[in-house]
Parts: sequence; structure tokens; C-alpha cells
Amino acid sequence: MVYSIRGFDLAALDVEVEPIAATPASRGRLVFWLAVAWIAIVASAAIAADWLPLTSPTDMDLLARRAGPSADHWLGADALGRDLLSRLVFGARISLSVGLIAPVLGLIVGGGLGMLAGYFRGRFETLVVGGIDVLLAFPPLVLALAITTYLGQSVLNITITLGILSIPALTRVARAATLTFAEREFVTAARALGAGHGRILMRELLPNIALPLIAFFLLAVAVIIVVEGALSFLGLGIPPPAPSWGGMIAEGRDSLDAAPAIAFLPAGAMFLTVLAFNMVGDRLRALTDPRQGVL
Repeated sequence: MVYSIRGFDLAALDVEVEPIAATPASRGRLVFWLAVAWIAIVASAAIAADWLPLTSPTDMDLLARRAGPSADHWLGADALGRDLLSRLVFGARISLSVGLIAPVLGLIVGGGLGMLAGYFRGRFETLVVGGIDVLLAFPPLVLALAITTYLGQSVLNITITLGILSIPALTRVARAATLTFAEREFVTAARALGAGHGRILMRELLPNIALPLIAFFLLAVAVIIVVEGALSFLGLGIPPPAPSWGGMIAEGRDSLDAAPAIAFLPAGAMFLTVLAFNMVGDRLRALTDPRQGVL
């Protein structure tokens, strides 16, 4: 059947309809949601590790040392015959716990100091910025090694150490964001209406700087996971036999020739998790970038 409009034959037109290609924005959304899905899967497995049909991560099966995937060990076993899948899941619990709780400490302390410094300015700002510069002068990994060696190896001590190391960066982000909004019209109006400093900080400034802080918080989570893995790889992280991804990589380096999966599986899990947090953090940071006119 040939359709026409006022005698104009549409069949005579030689028009090729090309499929609509995926735009960079749609690809970015797809990558974002894939990253969110991976974080959700890892977090859910870590939370439900005790209820999953997994063997204990410390149980040894000496007959299955460095064995490949099987019905008893779906991902194989390490050099001591411990189930790799179980150690990956329980290792995710430790890595995510340290990676999430440590930046929360930095967010509370650093975010509060940054807000106060950006709002009150003056000598207090000079004192805060000077203290942050002193902390940033120390190499982070060396400082973490020194504090961990002094306090001892435990999940609590490592979490506190890495939380302290996250304070300077989060303080700078909070201060910069506060400076952006401290002189805006809504803050001036609230001050003119008699609002106190606490009300302005909590009701006017905090909601506006929360999203940039959350975006940087997710990036800090990725960094903390890597640092915790580095400490465990160097033997100053979570003490064995408790599993952690960095410790599993360190244990697997002696078996790279015979069973490379012992090191590559935790390394791959760490890589994908860190990449996912970076993707989500970058996406949120782009949404809060004032140069893009979002805020």
C-alpha cells in the first residue's frame, strides 16, 4: 500500500532510517547503574555471609590445597585448603566495613571542621587550614604504617587510623563547599531574619553541601579499601586467619605459578569494587559541579 499526502508519493522517497545510537549520557547512566548493582551485590553478600551456604573461611581441607573449582569448592581452595569463595565473601565484609566506617569518621570530624572554618572564617579558619596542611605533609601510607604499628593490628585500630587519614581531604571539600554558599542570598536572608549560627549551619548550609560531601565520601571509600588492602598485603592489616582481600593477595603471591586464582580472585574483587565506588562518586561529583550549572 502506498500512502500519499496531497498527491505526493511517499514511496518515491529514497530515505534510509538509521537506528538511534546510544548517547554518551545513556552510556554513562548504564555504567552508573552497573556500578550500583555491583556494590549492592557485594554489600548484600557481605551482610548475609553468615546465612549463605558457605563453609567457614578458616576451615582447612588439606586434600584440596591449591585445587581448582569443584563441587566442594566452587572457586577452588588456597594454599592451606581454605575455600576461596567463602574467604572472598567474608573478606568483603572486612574490607567494606573498614572502607565505609573510616570515611564516616572523617566525614563527621572533617565535614564539621570544614563547615565551621568556611562559615566563621578568621583565625579559626587559619588554625584549621594550618592543621590540615600539617597532616597532609605526612605521606598517608607511611603515617598509617606508623599508627598501626603503634596501636596494634585490629579492625578497630585500622578503622580509626584510616578515618584519621581521611579527615584532611573531607575538611577541604566541606570548607570549599561552605565558602560557595556562605554568602548566598538565602543565607543573608536567614541572617537578616534573626537566625542564629547553628540554624544557618544546619538548615541552610548543610543541605546544600551534603551532596558534594557524599560524592567525595564515595571516592574516599574506594581509596580506603585500597589502603586497607595495601596494609594487609604488607602484613600490617587485619591479622590472620581473618580473611581480607589484601591478605588473600599477599597469601596468593607464593602460588602464582601453581594456582594464580588464589591471588587474582581477591585482586579482581577489589578492583571491581573500587572501580564501582569511583564510578558512582564521579557521577555524583559531576552532578554537583557548579561549572555545569547544576546547583
